[in-house]
Amino acid sequence: MRSQRTSRTYCVIIVEDEYMIADQLRRELEKINFAILGPVSTVEDALALIQAEQQIDGGILDINLGGEKVFPVADRLAERGVPFLFATGYDQSAIPERFANIQRCEKPFSLKDITQAIGRFVDC
Repeated sequence: MRSQRTSRTYCVIIVEDEYMIADQLRRELEKINFAILGPVSTVEDALALIQAEQQIDGGILDINLGGEKVFPVADRLAERGVPFLFATGYDQSAIPERFANIQRCEKPFSLKDITQAIGRFVDC
């Protein structure tokens, strides 16, 4: 049996350069009581946010941020032991081998799929 969610607020970073997608993700996750970090749309901003924040429980990362790949952000989250997923239009072959086991939600994705995946990260 699955444990009931505690009153703890879970923090999720959203790294997405498409405003409408980022805003939809933010709104959907806030509906189920997640605190949102960002959204941010660049690798530089994401790395700065990760550096500044003590609590990050999960991440949603688009692979291509205006022509720049998000992998330095993924590396930083992995170093901190923060689970994340890729929300992307890229197929598995575009993802470096070190991230082969990271869940990928292919665009266009269902917001329900994303919220369920993030929910599994924090066991809620």
